[in-house]
Amino acid sequence: MKAAVLQFPGSNCDRDMVEGFRGAGFDVATVWHKDTTLPDGIDIVGVPGGFSYGDYLRCGAIAAQSPIMRAVADFAVWGGHVLGVCNGFQVLCETRMLPGVLMRNARLKFVCRTEPLIVATSDSPFTRAYEAGQQIEIPIAHHDGNYQIDDDGLVALRGEDRIAFTYADNPNGSRADIAGVLSANRRVLGMMPHPERAVEAAHGGTDGAPLFAALAGALVAA
Repeated sequence: MKAAVLQFPGSNCDRDMVEGFRGAGFDVATVWHKDTTLPDGIDIVGVPGGFSYGDYLRCGAIAAQSPIMRAVADFAVWGGHVLGVCNGFQVLCETRMLPGVLMRNARLKFVCRTEPLIVATSDSPFTRAYEAGQQIEIPIAHHDGNYQIDDDGLVALRGEDRIAFTYADNPNGSRADIAGVLSANRRVLGMMPHPERAVEAAHGGTDGAPLFAALAGALVAA
């Protein structure tokens, strides 16, 4: 199994994501934002958290226009798996690989703490190791994590079971408490909380590890 983790100017969670994938048995390559192609044989692309391009304009807006994101968009169209976390989720929304937008937190303050999440669906390669309704503890660290989507979009997400995670105690004003969503083919996941920061007991918890393990299992089974 092979994963590629992107690096933008201002990324600061790329190393964490690399270790998350490695802990689940992936060989991992890092890919610079100016590259125009992904390495051969990649099974999944990780779009990490941080402050890509300094979060100028809208968060993720400049990164969405970087050369490598054209390759990632094509990879997703061809059925590849993509995981975007925090700033990575913002980038995926800006590229329209996922619906909705991420706005400033409702209280206009940066929030950084471990947050209880509810697994909204176990029907995806990313969430299959959890049970629907299960509560897990995953760190958050964001200023622009307020997920918003219009009425029709929310109806579609609910009707197609594409809400992956919700907040047990909404920290940012996200509509319907949404913390993560899936693409229509269920192979692209964007989420604001950081599962890659919850894969080592020494870091305070391991509730993020099943996400990477589930993905590895799904790829092996395929």
